[in-house]
Amino acid sequence: MRSIVRNIAFYSFALFLTSQVLTGVKIFGGFWTYILGGFVLTLLFFILKPIISIITLPLNIVTLGAFSFLTNAIIIYVLTIFVANISVTAFTFSGFTFAGFVIPKIYLNNFFAFLVASIMLSAIIGGLKWITEK
Repeated sequence: MRSIVRNIAFYSFALFLTSQVLTGVKIFGGFWTYILGGFVLTLLFFILKPIISIITLPLNIVTLGAFSFLTNAIIIYVLTIFVANISVTAFTFSGFTFAGFVIPKIYLNNFFAFLVASIMLSAIIGGLKWITEK
């Protein structure tokens, strides 16, 4: 029970951070929408992710695990279907420069917006789980 509540809190917080960082991820409705989104995302990761992972196992093996981001993008797409107040739309990334590294301005269509959102969500969840390890 404690792990389910922790996962709901992690996914809710990760949805909040993702919506703050990426302009294409929009969540309307406030606090309860984040909690509902975290709950639905927890259910989808417990129920749907193993099924999709088994189906896409050959592609995951061939791409050395890179295909798992696409399975996460599928789960986020299903989340936007179940929770109407959460949407992922196409957006323009304004670019980034740090210490001589330049990421140029780029337009991301819907497919790549879901892919970037899944990568960002996975990174935040992984960081939160790493921080709270015992």
